[in-house]
Amino acid sequence: MIRNATLADFEFVYQLYMHPKTNPFLLYEFTSKEEFLPIIQPLIESNVIYIFYDEVQDLGMFKLIPLAHRNTHIAYLGGVAIHPEILGKGLGKQMLEAIVAFGKEKGFLRIELSVATHNEKAIHVYEKVGFSKEGTLRKYTHLKSEGKFIDEFMMAYLY
Repeated sequence: MIRNATLADFEFVYQLYMHPKTNPFLLYEFTSKEEFLPIIQPLIESNVIYIFYDEVQDLGMFKLIPLAHRNTHIAYLGGVAIHPEILGKGLGKQMLEAIVAFGKEKGFLRIELSVATHNEKAIHVYEKVGFSKEGTLRKYTHLKSEGKFIDEFMMAYLY
């Protein structure tokens, strides 16, 4: 199931963004809670961060950001993460299937994302759900803490 994140979810969102297993694949460098709150709070208040959950617990998160003007039929998917302690149980695929259904409900015709070219597990799950590679974004993301740039694939799901 999917619900909008609230400020009450800050701790969960922060843990996912700053976890050593997920952080290298997400947008923000390691930072303190005090520095992260003003970054994430406007996104939560804009209703673009969502929590994926079941009857028992929160399982993961994602951002689904509608584009504007001539691109209102498109949403950008980012910040996709399942809590590392429960990885390997098919929850990533379940979450992506829920995101695709949610995007359809919202009337999007396209969901796009970028993913590190070396993130083979994520790429496999995206493709399994129906996302296709559309190109390579060279030196797209700067991992400041590692002092390197990485390439990313642009992928999209078309309804």
